[in-house]
Amino acid sequence: MKNIEKFNELVSVFASLPTIGKKTAMRLAYHVSIKDPLLGLKLAYNIEESVKTIKKCTQCGALCEDELCPICINEHRNKIICIVQSPKDILILEDSGSFEGYYFVLENSDEECIERLKNMIINKNINEVFFAFTQGLNTDALIFFIEEKLKDLKIHFSQIAQGIPSGVSLENVDFISLHKAINHRTKLD
Repeated sequence: MKNIEKFNELVSVFASLPTIGKKTAMRLAYHVSIKDPLLGLKLAYNIEESVKTIKKCTQCGALCEDELCPICINEHRNKIICIVQSPKDILILEDSGSFEGYYFVLENSDEECIERLKNMIINKNINEVFFAFTQGLNTDALIFFIEEKLKDLKIHFSQIAQGIPSGVSLENVDFISLHKAINHRTKLD
């Protein structure tokens, strides 16, 4: 619609976000500009503050507001490093409360990144590296590559369990997941 350029720009910005379509973008834009403008101002302020202050931890790559994240400076965590693909994965694992070790974000496998990982393993006296990657054909190759690069450190390697999600019928499971579920089945005693 013409003569409401600012509203259209807001819709366009919302629509450029992941998983937000045009209709949802229009609802959000209407809500923050007309229905609840105070929320709109609060949202704008928090976005600006986040962009200014949030960065990646220089050691592990997690999101933080300082040079090192609170996890990296906590000396009471388990001597395990969980390698993830994104800082968002750390947020999910921390929210679950199921892992109490350290993390390392492996966004690429260049020598500098591998060297940072090695230094963290040595400095924190880590005894296990735990891979929490999304399964796929490239994942196995990447895990093997990392294991080869770290084999001199005399540490154990483990991988997140994979297979068939609870409540999903076999006809809806992809072949890679089915293969892993069969090959890594657990014994019932």
